[in-house]
Amino acid sequence: MSNEKFANVWDAIEDTPEEAENMKLRSGLMMALKTHLARTGLSQSQAAKLFGVTQPRISDLMRGKVNLFGLDSLVNMAAAAGLHVEIRVLETA
Repeated sequence: MSNEKFANVWDAIEDTPEEAENMKLRSGLMMALKTHLARTGLSQSQAAKLFGVTQPRISDLMRGKVNLFGLDSLVNMAAAAGLHVEIRVLETA
């Protein structure tokens, strides 16, 4: 067993740094959407209508099934929810 330390869970479980970065962005967007839905009190059916997706798709979002969502679809959902998405690009240490 290794005592290797990681800055993020995605760094530990993904095969490449590129995949880890993608998963960090996707999971961050999913958490923001879940928080927004909880704060606004929208039902899954209402959220599905607002986002232009099916209710089972919202269920997948709420259950954190990050592997089922791409960045494009999550950005589109965030925009439909009235959220503003920003991306910062930084040099790695």
